[in-house]
Amino acid sequence: MGEVAGYREAALRLLGEHAVAEDAPAMQRYMKSEMPFIGVRKPARVRIVDALCERFRFAMQEDLIDSARELWRKASFREERYVALSVTGHRAQRGFQDPEMLGIYEEFVVTGAWWDFVDETASRRIGPLLLSHPDVVRPLLLSWSTDEDRWRRRTSIIAQLRAKDRTDVELLRRSIEANLDDPDFFLRKAIGWALREHAKTDPGWVQEFVENHDLSPLSRREALRNIDR
Repeated sequence: MGEVAGYREAALRLLGEHAVAEDAPAMQRYMKSEMPFIGVRKPARVRIVDALCERFRFAMQEDLIDSARELWRKASFREERYVALSVTGHRAQRGFQDPEMLGIYEEFVVTGAWWDFVDETASRRIGPLLLSHPDVVRPLLLSWSTDEDRWRRRTSIIAQLRAKDRTDVELLRRSIEANLDDPDFFLRKAIGWALREHAKTDPGWVQEFVENHDLSPLSRREALRNIDR
């Protein structure tokens, strides 16, 4: 195993130092989470992740993956998983961002199984890998677009939210079309969101897509939100 000795213990200690117990119930209600919160809000979590990445300089990619995975899998509080996810995308880990990270990112999607984990992983972890390694990631996302797991499918739809003029429109089209008939709220929202973001780059493509496809009212409304009609 490549996890760094003391990594999880250091993360738990920092989370405990920054926890505000009174905040935890409201955070859990907002996220509709079965896993409890300890009460560490995002600004404090950012500082915690910075501190961890300053103290623990991973020598190998395996060290990063195994340390983040240990923190994720053994989590008792949701913030532990937020830290595990954030650490993998910290600027200190820039040199480790290659397809070998896809395994842990898929685990974040499938076992996280909620929009807070999935959206961050899709757009800020897997999306950049699609741009740098399309030969590996593109076929993976195409397979996910028809997967039984709705969170893999959501990932396939929203992975390109930040791609702008580098958007693979054929991948976007196929990922959306594979899910047009699904009544799931999170998929319909994802379709609208992905189209709305791409409309910032190519509103004509999005307008034509909407006109030629039978989108749900939710997806259509979201897709056209910023297009002058």
